[in-house]
Amino acid sequence: MKFLIVGLGNPGPKYENTRHNIGFRVLEHLSEDWSSCSHGHMAKLKHRGKQVLLLKPDTFMNLSGKAVRYWMQKENIAKQNVLVVVDDLHLEFAALRLRGKGSDAGHNGLKSIDQLTGGNNYARLRFGIGRDFHPGQQADYVLSEWKKEEVEKLPEAIETAGKMVLSFCGHGLQNTMNKFNNGKPKKKAEKKKETDSE
Repeated sequence: MKFLIVGLGNPGPKYENTRHNIGFRVLEHLSEDWSSCSHGHMAKLKHRGKQVLLLKPDTFMNLSGKAVRYWMQKENIAKQNVLVVVDDLHLEFAALRLRGKGSDAGHNGLKSIDQLTGGNNYARLRFGIGRDFHPGQQADYVLSEWKKEEVEKLPEAIETAGKMVLSFCGHGLQNTMNKFNNGKPKKKAEKKKETDSE
């Protein structure tokens, strides 16, 4: 069974450390062995007996769907085995949410994938980048670099995102959502229950 994991971002050093490129960063955490391929760069992993293709498109964000469609067709990968890692300014910084489908929420990368793969019925791991910008400055914000205090906290969130990617491939969407999406609130609730009973 094959999986296609796509990290969204823009190619080139100019964009390397920007918020919009967090999809690239998460995939780079999973592998250092990258090579050029059609429409981007690819690394290959084996995880729990599954073949995992990691893809960083070089099409620029607005044409991400071109790379996704090409590799889905070339490797004959079903849509339920595709996961897109994407920055999300509707989530607070470093928050992580896995979803089985959803709207593009104004994200041009997701919009392109929806258009070229025939809908939004694919999994996406949303990585929160916050909303610290004034009205009309959204484009500048997503293409800006992380603040110093964010840079210090990024590695832990990236590591968790990497675990979520591997869990998606090894244990499936629902199990991964149950474990990671609800993990923090559940622990707090359990902690409160223990405190109340003491």
